[in-house]
Amino acid sequence: MTLAVVHIIGAPVACAEGIKDTWRDVAKHTADQLSARFGDRVCVRYFDLFDSDCPPLPDDAQLPLVLIEGEVLSSGGKISVPAIRKRIEALGIPPDGHRS
Repeated sequence: MTLAVVHIIGAPVACAEGIKDTWRDVAKHTADQLSARFGDRVCVRYFDLFDSDCPPLPDDAQLPLVLIEGEVLSSGGKISVPAIRKRIEALGIPPDGHRS
C-alpha cells in the first residue's frame, strides 16, 4: 500500500581509507526513520549514480539528490529526514497510527 516513493541518488566517495558508500548508509538510516513513522505507506530506494536503473537527473542536479514522487526535494547538501517527512505529510500521508 505504498503511497509515496522516495528516491535518493548518490555515489561512492573516494577518500584516503578507500571507497566509502556514505550516502547509501545515510539513505538506509533515512529509510529506517521513515518506515518507523509511516510504515509501508512510504518506500525509500537508493540508487548509485552509476546504476543502470538510476532515474534521470534533472539539469544542474547535485548529489545527493532526493526525489519524492519524481519531484526534486533537495539537490546537494545533506539528506534531511525532517524535510522528507514534511513533504510526505504534505502529500496527505499521515504518520502510522493516525490514519485519516
